[in-house]
Amino acid sequence: MDTSTGNLQVLNALDGAKTQWYHFTAIVIAGMGFFTDAYDLFCISLVTKLLGRIYYHKEGSPKPGSLPPEVSAAVNGVALVGTLAGQLFFGWLGDKLGRKKVYGITLMLMCLCSIASGLSFGSHPKGVMTTLCFFRFWLGFGIGGDYPLSATIMSEYSNKKTRGGFIAAVFAMQGFGILGGGIFAIMMAAIFNSKFKAPPYEVDPIKSTVPEADYVWRIVLMVGALPALLTYYWRMKMPETARFTALVAKNAKKAASDMSKVLQCDIEAEQEKLDEVMEDSKHSFGLFSKEFAKRHGLHLLGTTSTWFLLDIAFYSQNLFQKDIFSAIGWIPPAETMNAIQEVYKIARAQTLIALCSTVPGYWFTVFLIDRIGRFTIQLIGFSMMTIFMFVLAFPYNYWTHPENNIKFVVIYSLTFFFANFGPNATTFVVPAEIFPARLRATCHGISAASGKLGAIVGAFGFLYLAQSKDPKKTAAGYPPGIGVKNSLIVLGVINLLGTLCTFLVPESKGKSLEEMSGENEEGTAETRA
Repeated sequence: MDTSTGNLQVLNALDGAKTQWYHFTAIVIAGMGFFTDAYDLFCISLVTKLLGRIYYHKEGSPKPGSLPPEVSAAVNGVALVGTLAGQLFFGWLGDKLGRKKVYGITLMLMCLCSIASGLSFGSHPKGVMTTLCFFRFWLGFGIGGDYPLSATIMSEYSNKKTRGGFIAAVFAMQGFGILGGGIFAIMMAAIFNSKFKAPPYEVDPIKSTVPEADYVWRIVLMVGALPALLTYYWRMKMPETARFTALVAKNAKKAASDMSKVLQCDIEAEQEKLDEVMEDSKHSFGLFSKEFAKRHGLHLLGTTSTWFLLDIAFYSQNLFQKDIFSAIGWIPPAETMNAIQEVYKIARAQTLIALCSTVPGYWFTVFLIDRIGRFTIQLIGFSMMTIFMFVLAFPYNYWTHPENNIKFVVIYSLTFFFANFGPNATTFVVPAEIFPARLRATCHGISAASGKLGAIVGAFGFLYLAQSKDPKKTAAGYPPGIGVKNSLIVLGVINLLGTLCTFLVPESKGKSLEEMSGENEEGTAETRA
C-alpha cells in the first residue's frame, strides 16, 4: 500500500478542488482581519501631527507643536513591537492548539485594543501617550497573530492551482485597509473642519487647534475595530483545516467529515493509512533538529532575510510619506493650516498613493502569481525597487524643484507599486507553502517577525537617518542625520540585498503543500507529529 500522505483522499480532494464559494468566504473572513491589521497599523501616521499640536503646543513657537522624538518613536513603533511578539507567540500556538482556536483570540484582542487605544486616562500628555502606547502594543500583539494564522488557514484550504492567488488576495486586503484609513480620516477631518471653523496656526496659534480636534484622532483609531467585529461570527463557524486535523492532530475521520461538508462530496477517512505514515519517526522532527536544518534551513533563512530587508524599505517609506510630501510641497507648511486641515491634507496624500500604486500592486500579484510564479514576482519587485530608489536618490536636488514634484511622486508611487507587485506580497505567501504542517504557522510567524524587526529598523532608524545634515534644519529634538538623499541610497542598497536573498527561496507554483514540505515522500517522508 502506498503510504504517502500526499495520497490521503482528503488532501487530494482539497488540492484538486475547483474554485468554489467556500474559497471566497475564506478569503473574505481572513481578508477582513488583514483589512483591520493595515487600518490599525497605518492610521497612526495620519494623526501623529495632530497629537503633537494638541498635547505638545509650545507658547510663542512659530511652528505648531510636534511629538518629541522619543514619544513619536514610541507611538509609531510600539504596535510594531507588539506585532513581532504576536507573530512568534500565536504562530507557535497555532501549531499546538489548531489554527481555528487561536484565530478567535487574535480577533477579539484586536477589536478590544482598537477601541481602548482611543480612550485615555486623564488629559495630561504623559497619561494620554502612555495609555495609547499600552493599548497599541496589545493591539499589535493581536495583529501579529493574524499573519501566520490567516496565511496558514488560506494555504491549507486552497487548491494547488490557485493557492498563491488566494493567499495573496487575503494579503491584498491590506491595501484596502490603508485606503479605508485614509478615506475615513478625510471624511472625519472634512466634517469637523466644516463644523468647527478655526484659523491657521500663523494667525492664531491657540484657536487653530479647536478642543473638538481631540475627538478626531480617537474616532479614527477606534473605528478600526468595526471590520474585524463584523467577521467574528463567521470566523468562529469555520471548521479547522483538514491538514491540521489529519497531519497534526492525526484525526483522519474528523478531517474527512469536515471537508465532506465544505466540499459537498463524500471523502473516505483512511485513518489506518494515516496511522501507518505517522509511525515513521522521520515524521516527527522539530524546529531545532538537524533534520529540519538540512531540509528547510536555507528556506527559512530565505523567507526571514527577504521579509526583513523588504520591511526596512517598506515601513521607512510608508510611515514617513508625510515628511516626503512636505519636502516636495504636496502638503503645505504646518503653520499655514489649522490642526484639522493638516489631518485632511496628510490623509489625502496617503490615500492618493494607496489608490494609485499600493492597491493596484497587490491585485497584480493576485492575478499573476499562479501564472508567473512567486520567485519571478519577488525578483522583479526587488530589482525595480532598487532601480527606483537610486533614480530618486542620486539626482535628489532635481526632484526638490517645484516643477518636478509630480514626476517625483510618480516614481515614488512606482516603488510602492513594485513593493506590492513584488516582495511585500510574496514574502507573505511563500512561508505558508513550503514548511511541514506541524511547523507551518510557527515558521510563518518567525518569517513575519523577522519582517517586523525590519519594520522597526526602518521606522526608527530612518526617523533619525533622514534628518537634515544641517543642525538648523532638523525636526525639533532630533540630532542631524544623513539627509533624505543618502537615506534613499541606503534603501536602494537594502533592496539590492533583497534581490540576492530571493535566490534562497524555492518556487512553489502548482505544487501541493505536501510536495513542497516533503511530507509525501514515501518511507523517508517527513511529516507532522
